[in-house]
Amino acid sequence: MDIQLKKGILDVCVLHAISRSESYGYKIISDLQGIIDISESTLYPILKRLEAGGYLTTRTAEYSGRLRRYYKITVSGLKKLASGRNDLLEINEIYKKVFGGRI
Repeated sequence: MDIQLKKGILDVCVLHAISRSESYGYKIISDLQGIIDISESTLYPILKRLEAGGYLTTRTAEYSGRLRRYYKITVSGLKKLASGRNDLLEINEIYKKVFGGRI
């Protein structure tokens, strides 16, 4: 898959997972399991990029004696999620027209 396309899809999936409630790395990976394969080494750069873009905020809290970083979607993140969803719907329509709904 084209790396830029995959990057956009992963961003949308991560934003979607966080849009339901504040979350942390391992939970995000668990929430996306069965939808898209994503490892910690892939997830954390995405989270950092989304935070730098203003799409997420973070806070750190202690959990079982360890610090855990929690991510929360921002208003800008919700807008990016909606835009990404629309892009994916458009890609799906193109796919159906080109391949007749078949692979």
